[in-house]
Formats: sequence, C-alpha cells, structure tokens
Amino acid sequence: MAREFQRGHKAKISDLTAGTDLYVGVQISGPGLTFDISCFGLDAEERLSDDRYFIFFNQPKSPEDSIQLLGAQSGDTESFRVTLDRIPSQIQKLSFTATIDGGGQMSQIAPGYLRIVAGGEEVARYSFDGAEFSTERAVMLGDLYLKDVWRFAAVGQGFDGGLDALLKNFGGEVAEEEPEVAPQQPAVPAQSQAPAFAPPAQAPAPAPSFGAPPAPAAAPSVHTAPTVAGPAPSAPAAPTSPQSFTPPGQTFTPPGAPPAGQYAPPGVPAGQFTPPGAVAGQFAPPGAPGAVPGQAQPFGGGTQLAPVPPEANVRVVLTKYAEAPVGDRWTEQNTNLVRATLTKDAPILAKQGSMVAYQGDIDFAHKGSGLLGKLTGALTGQGMSLMRCTGNGEVFLADEASRVFVIRLQGEQIYTSAQGVLAFDETLETEVRRIEGAGLPGGGFFSMLFSGTGAVVVKTRGVPVVLPVGAATYVDGNAVIAWSAGAQAVTTTSLRLRRSGYARQTTEAVNLQFRGAPGNFVVVQPFEV
Repeated sequence: MAREFQRGHKAKISDLTAGTDLYVGVQISGPGLTFDISCFGLDAEERLSDDRYFIFFNQPKSPEDSIQLLGAQSGDTESFRVTLDRIPSQIQKLSFTATIDGGGQMSQIAPGYLRIVAGGEEVARYSFDGAEFSTERAVMLGDLYLKDVWRFAAVGQGFDGGLDALLKNFGGEVAEEEPEVAPQQPAVPAQSQAPAFAPPAQAPAPAPSFGAPPAPAAAPSVHTAPTVAGPAPSAPAAPTSPQSFTPPGQTFTPPGAPPAGQYAPPGVPAGQFTPPGAVAGQFAPPGAPGAVPGQAQPFGGGTQLAPVPPEANVRVVLTKYAEAPVGDRWTEQNTNLVRATLTKDAPILAKQGSMVAYQGDIDFAHKGSGLLGKLTGALTGQGMSLMRCTGNGEVFLADEASRVFVIRLQGEQIYTSAQGVLAFDETLETEVRRIEGAGLPGGGFFSMLFSGTGAVVVKTRGVPVVLPVGAATYVDGNAVIAWSAGAQAVTTTSLRLRRSGYARQTTEAVNLQFRGAPGNFVVVQPFEV
C-alpha cells in the first residue's frame, strides 16, 4: 500500500522500498492547459551546475542514463526512471517540476499527484490540487535528495514566473536562441514484459471529471517554453525552447532589463551621458521616442516611456526572496531566518517572541523551568525563557536580524551560552556546567551543554569565525558563542592586554583560555555582549 505524503513531509527511501531502481510518475491536468514536466539534477549547493542533468523534452536522459524521461504511460502525464545507485556523486538532489506551457495558472489544475513505484508496487504518493496554488505558473512537486541516504520530500512550492523563475532559482536562465526543428520524442524500447521499475499494470485512466479533453496518444512535435524578455518589445516575441544554461558566477540580466551600458553612471547630469557608439546629444532612455537631433533627451522628462514588459512584474522581482526549498527538519531560509518543519510527535523549544511567521496547525505554549530551573538560571546567568512549539506545519524563527546557524548533533555534545541559543529540538538534553577559574565579567562563569541527537540553532551578531583550539587560544568571554565538548575552557586574567585590550575601560580584563586535542574548535562572533 502506498504511503500518503502531505506538503513538507519527508522519508528515507529505504523506509519505503529496498530497491534503488525507481519509477517516478506525475499526473497533472487542467482545462485548456499544457504542461512541461522536468527533472533538475542539482549539486550540494542546490544549483544546476551541470546542464546535462536538466532532464526535459529536449534532453530526455542524463549522460550515464541514471535519469531517463519515459513519457506518458499508465495514467501518468509524464514519467521518469531513476536509478539511485548510478547517479554521480556531484548530484545531491533531483527536483521534479511542472510548468504551464502558455497561458494559465496553477490554481486551475485538477487533483493530481506525484508517485514513486518500485518493483511494480506504488510505495509513495503526494497528492495536490489547484486549491493549494494561486497565480503560480510553475511548481516544484517533489525532491529525491541525498542526506547520508537518499530521501523523498513532498515540496509543493510554486513560482509565478514559470520555467524562467525555476531556472533562476536553480542558478541559471533561459537564453534566447533561434528556433530549431524540434527533435523527435525518444521511443521507449519494446519489451516483452514490464521492467521491475515500471508502474503496476492498470486500465487506461478515464478522462478527468472536470471535462478536459483526454491527453493525445503522441507527444506534440514542438514544445515551447517561456523566454527571458529583452528591453520593452513592441509585440510579444515567440517563445523558444530552453537551450542554454548560465552557470553561477556569470553575468545575469533580469527579465525586462535593457542591454548593459544604457544607464548613466551616478553623478552624471541627466541627458549628458552618451553610451559607447552613440552620437553625443542624441541619447534617450530605453523605450523612449528618439530625440530631435542635436537636442539632449532628459531622462524622466515629459516624454512618454515604453510600457514595462509583463515579465518584470512584482512577483518576478520578488522571486529571489521566495521560500527556500524544503530541506530537512531545520532549513536556513536566509542568513537571518530559520524554518522548522514540525510534526505532532516532534516539538521544538524556541526563545519566547522569536516566531515571525508560521504555516499549518501550530500551537505555542510557555515552557516553564520550575523553581529549581529559575533559581539555577538566576545564579548562573544561563536561564532561558522558552516557548514550546507543537503541531503540523512550519515555524519561521528570528531574533533582531541576528545571523542564525543550525548545528546538528548526532549523539554529540557542544557547549554554548544560553543567550546565544535561538531554538533547539526538545529531544536534546541540556545541562548547566561551571567554567573553572576566575569569574567572568558580570559574574557569569557558567555555560550550557547540549547533548544527544537533534539540532541547536545559535545566533550571532555578524559573521563568526571558527578557530581551531591550539596550545594558547584565548577568547574574550563576551564574544565566544560555542565550543566543542572536547575543549576545556578556563577563565584567566590577561596580563598582556590589561585594560587597554578591551573596549570598556571599566571591564575587568578577563578572558577564556581553551585547551584540547587537535580537532577541537571555538566559535567567536565579531561583537561583545
């Protein structure tokens, strides 16, 4: 029996099947809509660094055949064969996507699904429908990703910009090229019996109940995909197939932007800037009518500018701020925001007031520490005001735009300060430990020890530095964030720095000395508490 997934749910492939030869089928349809279904093979940075692993109608397989496009079959709009043990090591994630070819929105789609079949048996299914979307024209349906072992995640994240937005999200863009004769759809070799990865035999799927015409038996001879528009065209250009990929690090021109070199640099008076090759005094902004020869054209004057192309609408501009793709339980949305994906049996503890947004059915409750905990916090300076987050959904956490980092423990230990903790898994054990030596400034000479399996989210002011612990490693006690459990920390009064080495002349010259075997570390922030 197939395991049903909801958006945001994840599982190990080994929990679903022992096989590595998988069939991935996608069923998606809508009245008058045409879809292109693709697979992006991404690297560890979730970027399409090798465009040979962009599997779509014009490139139906990867170089070593570990990912193959099979076409429509067994009621699926599109299907793939994925052989996990043949995927090269640089490919860490496979993202299966659907984009609308032409007009329309994802809110118009009928109920559909992404399913995984192994050994002729369906083992996983993620169902979706148009109610989950609005104006999106592209959607990431599901991921197969490598984190120690291969796993599956139901994603369901949409983009308004269609295929262009997807490519830019993965580090590339669609380049404009001359239309080419569409290649023939690769034929699936005839076989006497279904291979092990094929879906279970079933009757042909009936026409959708919403009245859409049944899918044709043969794939259309020509596919089109949206292109990145040039500067303010007078009429929409015919779409072309995505043929070129711009890897990260190369110049990227946003949709609707004019060619490079057509903006006056800062400080140059309006109307006095002449781009290379233009006649002085005849420069007009992109899209504006030509100026009278010999007369300067003031930018933003009374001349009517050409309309902004629809590709430059606000949703496309904001695409780079879209919610990050689903990773594991903890996902760094950006440098200042972390997202926790919750299930009912796995709550988290977070600093009170750190929730900035949430999705789903989440309950927030005060986490009391009891009389002993309050007394310990008051005496050691390691008290925490926490809230307990439970339910099914996603919680976004932040604290005054501090930088956040997720530290994952696998039966390990790490020391930190309670003031530097934003959130952590409730499964982790916590303990207040005393630091030997003289007292720290302000009387705090204790630290918090986290141990077990789970994650701790720490926050810093600025970008931290991780120092290896050597024979003589000294850190300002107000700037230290965390350190490995194998490193011994002792407080010491510095005779070399004295008061001149500290920003506050009234602060006693006390710092931490770290000792330990090679491999130990200490994390320091560029800010004093």
